[in-house]
Amino acid sequence: MKKVALLAIGLSLTLMSCNSEPTLQKYFVESTESKDFIAVDLSTRILQLKKTELSPEENKALETLEKMNILAFKSDSTNLKQFETERAKVQTILKDPKYQELMKVSSGKEGGAIYFVGEDNAIDEFVLFANKKEAGFAVVRVLGDDMNPASIMTMLSILKKSNIDLEQLKPLQAMVPQ
Repeated sequence: MKKVALLAIGLSLTLMSCNSEPTLQKYFVESTESKDFIAVDLSTRILQLKKTELSPEENKALETLEKMNILAFKSDSTNLKQFETERAKVQTILKDPKYQELMKVSSGKEGGAIYFVGEDNAIDEFVLFANKKEAGFAVVRVLGDDMNPASIMTMLSILKKSNIDLEQLKPLQAMVPQ
């Protein structure tokens, strides 16, 4: 009887500690299974860079970056209601206090924003969210370890030097109007 009581208490504590709150990671996982979304995971290998050609500052910035996850929903005249629903889900998740807004650009219900998770000089995740009713929305998660805004700016300069393997980006071509 004592074992059953201990097992019940342990199970109760486990269930109570499970976070049922929506997270961006859960949203990505659930959405990648849907035909309405396009998901791409990119590692730093896509950049095809030779570390010997980078400055010490660029190498340091590159080392803080782990990967990027891109999730896109393409809207059209047949799925506007679903677009609104999915966009609202993302916006609700991004209202969580752990996502600190860095910058916002908008014109009504369209626009974009950049968020980060972590401390100013020890950022673990940057999130870019952009949406436009006629095109859809995209969420980009830039995951790393101890990133900072300066390292992201350095990463942008590294992108100019890279020989990106565009084959990995083919799934996103469906989002770009022809």
